[in-house]
Amino acid sequence: MSIHTTNKRMTIPLIRSMKGGEKIVSLTAATKWMSQMIDPVSDLTIVGDSLGMVSYGLESTLQVTLEMMILHGAAVVRGAKRACVVVDMPFGSYQESPRQAFQNASRIVRETGAQGVKIEGGKEMAETVGFLVDRGIPVMPHIGLMPQHVHAMGGFKAQGLTENAGKKLIEDAKVLCEAGGFSLLVEGTSETVARQITESVRIPTIGIGASPCCDGQVLVTEDLLGLFSDYTPKFVKQYADLGTQIKSALERFGKEVQEGEFPDLSRCFGVSSNKL
Repeated sequence: MSIHTTNKRMTIPLIRSMKGGEKIVSLTAATKWMSQMIDPVSDLTIVGDSLGMVSYGLESTLQVTLEMMILHGAAVVRGAKRACVVVDMPFGSYQESPRQAFQNASRIVRETGAQGVKIEGGKEMAETVGFLVDRGIPVMPHIGLMPQHVHAMGGFKAQGLTENAGKKLIEDAKVLCEAGGFSLLVEGTSETVARQITESVRIPTIGIGASPCCDGQVLVTEDLLGLFSDYTPKFVKQYADLGTQIKSALERFGKEVQEGEFPDLSRCFGVSSNKL
């Protein structure tokens, strides 16, 4: 029986054990409602700092705060009954030192109930990954296109496209795996590099814009449902156009109100309007 048809709770060890086996389904959520909606199919639900753009209309993830991630993380955990939940650590909350990272990661895990955290960076973050893992906090490193490095990268651009850049990503992946990461998010790389990374590490790779060669795939849920139109990455496959349907429903509601067709709710309670 497929794991997606059971109610078995997904754990960090179970996610790790899926390396090379059944593909891991991963989606993002920022609210309890969305978490509940995706829970039957999502093995690994990520509370991504992309919520800064999707939910708050910010220009990038750099303005997202630790408090925002904790509030949204707690909401997502309340809606997840089977998915393993991982929360992004926002920019500036872990880069200074392993001790700073532990202070903030422990807050996230303690105050949200999430099973782990996700951090961006290559081998320069290996010490931090090991520090957190040794102290009981599972870590999912994120390499390739890293949104928190948008200024250093000169925009949201694919990474690892040259031979040397590709080798660096593969080396980063190996080092982060040895440091104790339980899985690895690989974003915006070529199929060749994604395959080599996946074959080089003992932990599952979760791809986003990194080809089907990874052990699993993740998408921002609002992107695949057509709920966020400000910016949609080229690699996103849209499975529904709910934004258009919502817009149409709201326009219909507005029109009916303006034309006086909206039902008199007082009648629902057995009260005539002249008694109000």
